[in-house]
Amino acid sequence: MRALVIGGSGQVGAALEGILVARGHTAVATHHRVPQPGTVQLDVRDEAATARLMTDAAPDVVFCPAGLTVVDYCEDHPDEAFQANCEAPARAAALAAERGAAFVFFSTEYVFDGRDGPYGEDDPVAPLSVYGRSKLDGERAVMAANARALVVRTTVVYGPEPQGKNFIYQLRRRAAAGEPLKVPADQRSSPTFNVDLAAATIDLVERAARGVVHVAGPSVIDRYAFARMACDVFALDARLVVPVMTADLQQRAARPLNAGLRIERVRRQIATPLRDPAAGLAAMRATLGARVVDTTRGHR
Repeated sequence: MRALVIGGSGQVGAALEGILVARGHTAVATHHRVPQPGTVQLDVRDEAATARLMTDAAPDVVFCPAGLTVVDYCEDHPDEAFQANCEAPARAAALAAERGAAFVFFSTEYVFDGRDGPYGEDDPVAPLSVYGRSKLDGERAVMAANARALVVRTTVVYGPEPQGKNFIYQLRRRAAAGEPLKVPADQRSSPTFNVDLAAATIDLVERAARGVVHVAGPSVIDRYAFARMACDVFALDARLVVPVMTADLQQRAARPLNAGLRIERVRRQIATPLRDPAAGLAAMRATLGARVVDTTRGHR
């Protein structure tokens, strides 16, 4: 398989690149603003540049974990959100289709309203925020542009990453500085280990899957419980984690509260284990600092 990973400098993209290479595939990974060793600069909003890179890389499949994921920023910048999360991926999906390549788009549980989770792939969508709407429109546009499109919905992704931006890194930095961190106790979701997400997605592509598939951790827990679990695993002072209600945070964008993703469909299709938060956090701690970890899990 020849793969192009658009957004290879982030936590999902870096894991994808490493696992692809470990399995003997060829991978070209891109970055937008923050380069990583071996990545190629690309602004996916630049259609001509994207077309040139696809011609040069000649991929069989294009993975697109790139996007604008800062939920409150998206709320205040809707045009930018829809460009990054819908319009640019749809153009890239069409370019991939012209070259006979499959396209993988990463979406989110924020396409649901969070009133009755966890959600399956066929449950009604009702996003509460600009971010959720931009991702839902992106799903639809990508599938319309490429008949071989695969949409992977996921949520609360954590794990080793080159830029150290995800929630666990933030928690560790705050704890090291002795600073309290307010964490919502009323948002339930499915924490997802990035290595498992990447491996499962590649499994799906190797099996020519298409359409919408949920790939997430198997446990639905609230954000505060997840933070406390991380404190236990990383030996952090749990007293610094302060439980609050989402309404108290006065965030710009509404959040789905009772969410999470059902994963029966992906479990029927692949054998890759999707670890619960305790196991995923333990693996993260054991391998922290590695760019990509545990690349052969489930494929020995």
